[in-house]
Amino acid sequence: MWSYIWHTFFFDPVYNTLVFFIDVLPGGDVGLAIVCTVVLIKLVILPLSIKVTKMQAVMRELEPRMKQLKEDITDRQEQAQAMMELYKEKNINPFSSILLLFIQFPIIIALYLSVMNGGGSALPAINTDVLYGFIPTPETVSMFMFGVFDIAAKSLPLALLAGFTQFIHVRLSMPLMEPKEKGAEPNFKEDFQRSMQMQMRYVMPIIIVFVAYAFSAAIALYFTVSNITAIAQEYIVRKHRV
Repeated sequence: MWSYIWHTFFFDPVYNTLVFFIDVLPGGDVGLAIVCTVVLIKLVILPLSIKVTKMQAVMRELEPRMKQLKEDITDRQEQAQAMMELYKEKNINPFSSILLLFIQFPIIIALYLSVMNGGGSALPAINTDVLYGFIPTPETVSMFMFGVFDIAAKSLPLALLAGFTQFIHVRLSMPLMEPKEKGAEPNFKEDFQRSMQMQMRYVMPIIIVFVAYAFSAAIALYFTVSNITAIAQEYIVRKHRV
């Protein structure tokens, strides 16, 4: 069952899309094929991505109201209930962003396996057993993007670019918490949120750099293109909400 789900909804579609772009792009550039594949994947999940981006924008706007709510209601259970009612009023589903992450995670694995081990044979070899009937087998497959980056090898410049774009995306999408007031009583919840935000802002990009470099330039390219599209999406949503 799990094998059927994996091949039907993740690996086979990603592999065939990648091979399709390798066939139609000049020189069979695998790097450019990855870029086109990621853009296409982003277009497929665009409705959910826009919903999550809009939800994050609404949550930023609600920050003063939520802060006031926490000050007015001291009981944690009543506070949580009031926050859920506020989410319901504004049509916010806090689990949407988690769902988006869960969808993208197997896609990243599928892309990595498509480049490094396409169901039994790594590129530049093409595993025709996995191809759909309407997908032609490329005559030329180049593992060097623009003749420079070996997509199957590690690339520090692309890994750093992936981390940098991740930092920009998090900075745009995550509101900056107010600094802790001097002499204020310890608040575990606020301190935890402040700690999590610091990790998302500064630790996550570093993790992305290490992950992108540890595997291959293909993964670094995925993160970079994914982050750039997310940044563009953030600007578009902000512009339309002004």
